[in-house]
Amino acid sequence: MTTGMATTSLKQALAAPQGASALEALYGSAKDTQERQRGRYAALLDRFDSCFPGAGRARLFSTPGRTEIGGNHTDHNNGRVLAAAIDLDVIAAAAPTADGRICIHSEGYPRQEVVLDDLAARPSERSTAAAITRGVAARLRTLGHAVGGFSACVTSDVLKGSGLSSSASYEVLVATILNHFYNGGGIGGQEVALVAQFAENEYFGKPSGLMDQTTCALGGFITIDFRDPLHPSVRGVRSAFSGSGYVPVVVDTGGSHADLTDQYAAVKAEMRDVARLLGGSVLRDTTRERVVAEAPRLRAELGDRALLRALHFFDDNRRVELQVGALEAGDFARFLALVRESGRSSWMLLQNCYPAGSPREQGVPLALALSETLLGEDGAWRVHGGGFAGTILAFVPHARLAAYLQGMRAVFGPASCYALSIRGPGAVMLDV
Repeated sequence: MTTGMATTSLKQALAAPQGASALEALYGSAKDTQERQRGRYAALLDRFDSCFPGAGRARLFSTPGRTEIGGNHTDHNNGRVLAAAIDLDVIAAAAPTADGRICIHSEGYPRQEVVLDDLAARPSERSTAAAITRGVAARLRTLGHAVGGFSACVTSDVLKGSGLSSSASYEVLVATILNHFYNGGGIGGQEVALVAQFAENEYFGKPSGLMDQTTCALGGFITIDFRDPLHPSVRGVRSAFSGSGYVPVVVDTGGSHADLTDQYAAVKAEMRDVARLLGGSVLRDTTRERVVAEAPRLRAELGDRALLRALHFFDDNRRVELQVGALEAGDFARFLALVRESGRSSWMLLQNCYPAGSPREQGVPLALALSETLLGEDGAWRVHGGGFAGTILAFVPHARLAAYLQGMRAVFGPASCYALSIRGPGAVMLDV
């Protein structure tokens, strides 16, 4: 097959009405957005032709990033979370091969190759993309699914280090390609997410929960209840958020996460210390009323911060249910009020908005305070993800978006703010 033939029909399809419909389902109908995405996919296909001359017929894949909306640091104590897929995504042009190898060129990263005859975890690969690819293939095979070779070029606009789950998007992408090429697309989204989580935990070496992969795989608004962490309850949230008049905005306040591992670990540990003193293993094993009743003993033995963090868990866990109810009822004013409550709880009770012992580094609290100044009660804001440094999430009225972006960029830099859209579809092979 000559160079270009593997992708010629795809390039033509992207310019046709069917291609426009496929792109609209993922990115919306705005003309400039459609043109940008069409150009992005065309460039990806050109790169595929260059990297894999003579390849078979290529297909296009997309997996969204995700944003955390409710349930801050609740999952590790078997609580509830609320998340949503976003319009930033990882995309791939891929073609199956018969050589038993997975070869991936990811833009900005070294070429990786995984031989399917050897899928055992390699300590030397930990924290690399090859570990994820090997782990996904290994888990699919262990579960009785078919795996096979493919060649792919990948590019991503899910911002690395932004808390939008670039790693989960990539994991789910690899699983989705293998699902469609060798399993007829018959593996469900929740199983794809579990496979991706396994690869991240066991091969990549990061002990993540399941929220990120599930949201990337299924799309839309997702609520997850981790009461049984081995079999979490997952369901989609019915919401007409796109018509609410609000835009989700992630603001990157800067600051490094490199030295924050102990701070993250302390949140989980202190919550579980409270649970253990009350006879459980996680806070979901007890109640807020019991914690309040035992407050004198708890603060004497564990200190005040552990007690405050436990109270945050119960309050934010309950708020997830209320947020879901507000979204499904179309009560966006109530939803925004709950987001603000969650943000204040993270700031005041959970205390994950700046590192302990670093009073000069308070980018997250500053962004929250400025958001309140710029938006008043007409919007919402909260720390995004793990906290201590990094990003916040704001919900901004369309009418105030330009002023909000200008005000935040003036403080945190011209590339600090990203206006997002909630994406309905999860991981897909594009129908073009």
